[in-house]
Amino acid sequence: MSLHIEVEHAGKQATVSVQGDVTIQTSPELRNELKPLFASDVECIHVKLDGVEFMDSSGIATLVEGLQWSKASGGRFVLSGLSETVRDVFELAKLDTIFEIEA
Repeated sequence: MSLHIEVEHAGKQATVSVQGDVTIQTSPELRNELKPLFASDVECIHVKLDGVEFMDSSGIATLVEGLQWSKASGGRFVLSGLSETVRDVFELAKLDTIFEIEA
């Protein structure tokens, strides 16, 4: 399984575009891309999940960790482009009320 992650910086915002399934095998790649952003001067991290059709619990855990890092640093952590399958997982876990999710 492969995951393609692209990070773009614009001022104090970083956009992280993710393509592929986020699973126990690939979620460490996403974590490794996200973690350095919290040690920088980025104030808003926007994770675009348009290219993700499936995400398991380890992928969800990685995003929860990112949310915790952003809260600790006083920044924003925004998700967008959730497929119906991924959105269902967030809703079932009641995480849709915890994360800032854009259409």
